[in-house]
Amino acid sequence: MQKTNNAYAIVMAGGRGERFWPQSRLSNPKQLLRLLGNLTLIEQTLERLTSIFDHEHIIVVTNNNYVAPIRSLLSYLPQCNIIGEPVGKDTAPCAAVAAAYVKSISPDPDPVLCFLPADHIIEDAGPFLEAVGDSLSVAASSDRIVMIGVKPTAPLTGYGYIRLGDKIATPTSTVFCNALGFQEKPSLAVAEASVADGRHKWNSGIFFMKRSALEKAFLEFAPDIAQFMNSAAARFSASASPDLTDLYESLQPISLDYSIMEKVSNLIVADADFNWDDVGSWTSMRNQILPDDNNNVVQGLHAGVDTSDCIIVGNSNHLIATVDVKDLVIVETEDATLVCSARSAQRVKMLVHRLASEPELAKFV
Repeated sequence: MQKTNNAYAIVMAGGRGERFWPQSRLSNPKQLLRLLGNLTLIEQTLERLTSIFDHEHIIVVTNNNYVAPIRSLLSYLPQCNIIGEPVGKDTAPCAAVAAAYVKSISPDPDPVLCFLPADHIIEDAGPFLEAVGDSLSVAASSDRIVMIGVKPTAPLTGYGYIRLGDKIATPTSTVFCNALGFQEKPSLAVAEASVADGRHKWNSGIFFMKRSALEKAFLEFAPDIAQFMNSAAARFSASASPDLTDLYESLQPISLDYSIMEKVSNLIVADADFNWDDVGSWTSMRNQILPDDNNNVVQGLHAGVDTSDCIIVGNSNHLIATVDVKDLVIVETEDATLVCSARSAQRVKMLVHRLASEPELAKFV
């Protein structure tokens, strides 16, 4: 596939992935886990992107605490392209600081920016890359914002849903449609209706737009983020690694979805067809690992009697043995073990917050 020379990939890698505790920790967040295979999630993401983007055109935005390990892991990237945020304020400031940095390094005054998460699983690289290439082309030829939409497989309330309108005539293999509405994290009833009508797509979290289109959307719907972006751009022009702490302190956390995507009228959707999973909690392992005869998903060493419908994650040197259990998530690490109902896997994040609040347990976060 031909590489682009007028676009930048922005990999958003600042999250902690608290629902993957006890493997995910403050010092070893989700994107640095080897959940599947020998590569970390962020390495898998970069491996896909290098088919389209030169290394100089890939930017990683992460937390200051993760800059050193990510620079070591992704040593082939220009080190200044791995940007540390002093504090996480969600994806809108993340996108803004990346756009500010690109302005200071790009010879193109208005390049296309591709924003995508660092920790998603995409098995079908070919269809994914085709959708990315087509989306870059559509975004470059207009002032519209492009989002990749994926087919919903269940009425999950943790995702965003986009209603598809009329198709747009484009010279691409990927079909593009006008977006008639975007709702982030709807109620169960709305999610069920959205899946049933066949006219909705999940928000993949992958967006494409010219830098000017992003700035215009922020100016209209999130002027504080627009001001932050311009201030950060001025500092990047003066220094490759400026201190942005004071700029971040004035911001309230907000996502790209809530700040602009739910509000813009120029959103279009790439109707993509590839296997996508944001692996949001331990139960997502069911989408990636074939179950055994008792519907147990096992990674590591396990022996069980009358054990079914469980997700069991360990390693080859530590036996996890179970008797007469069902619908559990069991995760073993060197210093902590998680046992929870599979139905409550999303609540692991609450457990992590409780550990952090108790001095004698905070070391396990």
